[in-house]
Amino acid sequence: MIAELLSWYITQFISSIGYAGVFILMAMESAALPMPSEIVMPFAGYLAYQGIFNIYLIGLIGALGCMAGSIVSYYIGLKGGRPFIDKYGKYIMLNHHHVQLAETWFTKHGDKAVFFSRFLPVVRTFISLPAGIGKYDFRKLVIYSFIGSIPWTFALAYIGFSLGPYWTGIISFFDKLDILIVVVIVAVTIYFWKIKKS
Repeated sequence: MIAELLSWYITQFISSIGYAGVFILMAMESAALPMPSEIVMPFAGYLAYQGIFNIYLIGLIGALGCMAGSIVSYYIGLKGGRPFIDKYGKYIMLNHHHVQLAETWFTKHGDKAVFFSRFLPVVRTFISLPAGIGKYDFRKLVIYSFIGSIPWTFALAYIGFSLGPYWTGIISFFDKLDILIVVVIVAVTIYFWKIKKS
């Protein structure tokens, strides 16, 4: 029910204000707000299929939105730190586990984390928070966030473009894929933690 309402809201929002809607919604996701790119970009791709949007411009705008949202998250982490997140995170569905997962990923991989996290569920949404807390180089964050987002936004937009009116079919697929990837990340993190502890 919630997923259907969210999907309806996203499609209406993008239909109403066009490219700006894609930018805003993708920025929201990267700013740690519950806004699934797996709905936003395929729908934008579907509108490109209809001739309303340009498929290449959509991918670029989506990546710029991701970058903008990452900057917001970075400054929240930089200025507010963990106390801010612990106190107010619940209001944006951000819990301790999410931050811990992103921090572990960021600490382990550094520069690579900012880039490759764009392909991972949950982590891609929250990775900029520990980057801000750790005072990671801002210019690198902007560059890696943008470049790392391009394949993701273009791929999702292209899927929506290719499927045409059947674009909604990928939503359930990505839901299952997201769960699988999160389980794998948690399992790998626990495995390396146990090795390091022993």
